[in-house]
Amino acid sequence: MSALEELITKAKALQADGHTPGQISDELGLSMETVTWLLTQQKGMEAPKDVHIDWTEVGSHGMLLSDMAMIMLKRFLYLTEEGAIRPTDDTVDTVVGIASSGVPLATLIAAEEGLKLAVYLPAKHSVSETPTGSLSGTFSTVAGQRCLIIDDVVTTGTTLAEAIRFLRRHGATPVAIWSLFDKQGIREVDGVPIRSLFTISRLG
Repeated sequence: MSALEELITKAKALQADGHTPGQISDELGLSMETVTWLLTQQKGMEAPKDVHIDWTEVGSHGMLLSDMAMIMLKRFLYLTEEGAIRPTDDTVDTVVGIASSGVPLATLIAAEEGLKLAVYLPAKHSVSETPTGSLSGTFSTVAGQRCLIIDDVVTTGTTLAEAIRFLRRHGATPVAIWSLFDKQGIREVDGVPIRSLFTISRLG
């Protein structure tokens, strides 16, 4: 079975389990356009140009996941580009994990730094007729908080832009976005800088 056939099988299996296209997009680290193609494969419609990132081997082990969160902290919080210790002038009160894959990383970072934890549920996860994003009521509120946003993969930046608008509307100040993988080479979204451990570059 080819890698593409495996993706089609995975996407359809997730759909059969009741996942929305938005949730499948998150699960597979693919754009909504790509997920739509995987699920329908309409005749005459070319497969979108996308990159699948499978980090299941890390994400499925707590210790390895913790290691990734600590690498993010060391790279983005403690060290400057030159490798010197970074001055601590950008204070953060709350770490906001983008559901679902950003939440474990955000939890580990919040615990390590002694910060509050909030969880943002993107609109694409909603099954209502008018999908909207929301904060999980189980975790911290964000009013008056300086927030660090955590996600696993930057695919198009749409979900991050949505989260930033939501946080600002609810009285929070998003100060930075951290991710593991950036598929677009995006440096900022709505004025909020993005830092990613790995950037995917397409050649040709």
